[in-house]
Amino acid sequence: MTGYGKAVATYGTKKIYAEIKSLNSKAMDLSTRIAPLYREKEMEIRTLIAQQLERGKIDFSLWVEEDSASLASPINKALVESYHEQIKSICETTGIPEPTDWLPTLLRMPDVLSRTEVKELSEEEWNAARGAVTEAIEKLMEFRRQEGAALERKFGEKLDNIATLLASIEPYEQERVEKIRERILESLQKNLSVEYDKNRFEQELIFYIEKLDINEEKQRLSNHLSYFRETMREGHGQGKKLGFIAQEMGREINTTGSKSNHAEMQNIVVKMKDELEQIKEQVLNVM
Repeated sequence: MTGYGKAVATYGTKKIYAEIKSLNSKAMDLSTRIAPLYREKEMEIRTLIAQQLERGKIDFSLWVEEDSASLASPINKALVESYHEQIKSICETTGIPEPTDWLPTLLRMPDVLSRTEVKELSEEEWNAARGAVTEAIEKLMEFRRQEGAALERKFGEKLDNIATLLASIEPYEQERVEKIRERILESLQKNLSVEYDKNRFEQELIFYIEKLDINEEKQRLSNHLSYFRETMREGHGQGKKLGFIAQEMGREINTTGSKSNHAEMQNIVVKMKDELEQIKEQVLNVM
């Protein structure tokens, strides 16, 4: 769900910037910073973002840069002339000397340099700003698509590794059975110097070995690996589902480890856990 997008639109002497960033989150968590002129359009902007991005911790900014010449406060010529006439009249009436430098005096008078116009957002300007917002969102979506493709390759690699490790367990399974049989038999001969029923021993051994059988776990884990791949191919909006499948894979791997009772098999289980942990870390990035 991580991503970044930025766009700029030009309207008259203005440059309108839209910037959007997203991080992982279970739901939509949107924060906005919008220039005052465009705040009346905040709900529309939020709707545009929510429709495209669905979820994630999202920061959005919309601001304006204007040409410095357009920002200069205009001089109120009529007011300057009025102040000039009034000051001259007062000086003539009272005998006070007129200012030797008129310009600084007049420019300091109230409202001579004030901006009195009220700005309103025109439809044309909003169309330009909306275009920047839409473009920024699309750039973020493209960023997400590229990240998603990289994640898909990464997941495929990790799933292949787990499948290979799972297959590598098989040669040790028969060896494990023989070692368990030898260990139990040795313990009986060493600690109990009595005769025992060999048929009963074999029956009990088979019962014990069945408890340690991991064929069902192996089959379920193989099914989960296939299901994970199928779910990835289903496309958009499968992040939570992939997380659940990864949890089920973890259960089968843990059970396999607890039943292994064999050093090499347990080493393989540890490697499978490491591969799965990398999948779990990255699945949080999936929508």
